Amino acid sequence: MVNLNICIDIDGTITDAYYWLDFCNEYFNTNITKEQVTEYSIHNVLGIEEESYNEFYNKNKFILHEDQPLRENVQEILAKLSEDNSIYFVTARDKSLSMLTHRYLRKNNIPYNDLFVLGSHYKVDKAKDLNCDIFIEDNYENAIQLSTAGFKVLLLDTNYNRHTLNENITRVHNWNEIYEIIEKLLLQSKAM
Repeated sequence: MVNLNICIDIDGTITDAYYWLDFCNEYFNTNITKEQVTEYSIHNVLGIEEESYNEFYNKNKFILHEDQPLRENVQEILAKLSEDNSIYFVTARDKSLSMLTHRYLRKNNIPYNDLFVLGSHYKVDKAKDLNCDIFIEDNYENAIQLSTAGFKVLLLDTNYNRHTLNENITRVHNWNEIYEIIEKLLLQSKAM
């Protein structure tokens, strides 16, 4: 029996939040540290025009997303969660990255029911379509949109999302904490 529909972002959520930093520093001849990444818009962090960053990204997006390191314990936690829950990846990645993203998830033994590559940061409609019970995210604006639409959001802590949260958002620091929260939710739902 499926208990929860869990929607999960990919970049910065199951992967290291700063995977792009070394590549960008080398390309743009900058020396930005993780601590300096205090906003989500990478071009602002690097101090460059958005158009320059977009040009760089479009030339390098397949390389950037091919081998991102995973966050600690992601594989084990998702394996446990997938036993009794539906796992849906909902990413803002460009649609041209669909096949690469499927390959990446399979190569890293990440279990999932389906993948939705939206090409947009607006995830509310897809969360509604999937009857999402909980959404795991790292982007603050996405978390606000989802939580305002009534979804429970677990926001993985990063230097770029430390802003005021509303009652539907819980800040988490790692995947073990995510697992504990979801297990409590499951116990509460069974008790009702």
